[in-house]
Amino acid sequence: MLKTFRARRPAAAEEAGPDARGYGNIPGAVVENRRQLLVKLCWMSLWLVYLVYPVKDLAGGKHTTAATVAGAVALAVFLTAYFSLVTIRSTRADGYRGKYVPVAVMSTLAVTTTFTLGESWLTLFTYTTVCMAIVLPPRRSVHGVLAVTALALGIGLLVDADRDTVGAIALPCLLGGLAMTGLQRLIATMRELREARAAVAHLAASEERLRLARDLHDLLGHSLSLITIKSELAGRFLDAGKTAEGRAQVADIESVARQSLIDVREAVSGFRRPTLAVELAAARTALTTTGVRLETDPALADGRPGLGGDEAGALAWALREAVTNVVRHGAGATRCTVTLDETWEDDGTRWAVLDVTDNGRGPGKSAPGNGLCGLRERLAQVGGRLETGAGPHGRGFSLRALVPLRPAATGG
Repeated sequence: MLKTFRARRPAAAEEAGPDARGYGNIPGAVVENRRQLLVKLCWMSLWLVYLVYPVKDLAGGKHTTAATVAGAVALAVFLTAYFSLVTIRSTRADGYRGKYVPVAVMSTLAVTTTFTLGESWLTLFTYTTVCMAIVLPPRRSVHGVLAVTALALGIGLLVDADRDTVGAIALPCLLGGLAMTGLQRLIATMRELREARAAVAHLAASEERLRLARDLHDLLGHSLSLITIKSELAGRFLDAGKTAEGRAQVADIESVARQSLIDVREAVSGFRRPTLAVELAAARTALTTTGVRLETDPALADGRPGLGGDEAGALAWALREAVTNVVRHGAGATRCTVTLDETWEDDGTRWAVLDVTDNGRGPGKSAPGNGLCGLRERLAQVGGRLETGAGPHGRGFSLRALVPLRPAATGG
């Protein structure tokens, strides 16, 4: 079983699913297990080709046996620090302070070996510069690269190294360090983009849950209210011995329940878009059951030019919610009026206005419930708005839903 490393995994990526976990092999991404770490170490080993100069210096017989052994040990410690830094960067959090230790060891060895063994060891400064660009914060990495490059240049001059050799070492130090600084910033940007992508996915899931909650509240609130009323009527008819009327109510309950099941399934699938014609027919049935007379213009079900599908769906939801409120909260109501009209504002914006008014006791001092809050959010999604308040002459309850009409359809 391979050991798993998860210290550097962003919390948002854990919640984003398999897609977010799949970037383990992308440059700059976290290393999740030993196999990925081994692959990364192998890739980083390709850069060790530049250590051929110190190795040739040790193998050339220019130094004493003690100096050769000391140089080999120093080179081994340098490599250990180099691979340790790669491991730390791959498995530890970005704020882990232990990452500075390998860089300090590499810098010390680069200075010491160059002074004691000669100019061939100036190559170590190239690795030190790149590692300095990796561990330092972005705002300080450039200064660190310049400082190490200047150190390599100064030490090269102090040991009387060949000018061409000093230039050949200083230039890769500077360019390699600056390139790594840019790469680290690119990796940080990629990480932020992944986290932003995970956050967007999380918000999309939350929005879908909110949509489903609104749909279920509107669907089940309307249907269950109608089922409750019809159940009470069925019980009264059966108690009075009116079996035929009671069975008719039970049949209506079965029909409403079946339709509610279909609506819930479609709402969960995200395919349901109510229409004014369907909701108007359902409103007539629900209001008739409660003894409320529905007054409406027959042309309302035909729609209106310039009214888009999303906007018409929002008005249909508004009609359903308004009728549900009349059925559940419209105590004393005997009449419900539904109209669909147009209005426009000073800037020329045209609006379709659905107005549903009853003559009951009115809203009173109660605060808006979940249904009206969800309806307000639903209208806002299509650029509309919701207005509620007392009906004409302060009696009853009035609900006005406004959605914009499309200019292209109304311009003719």
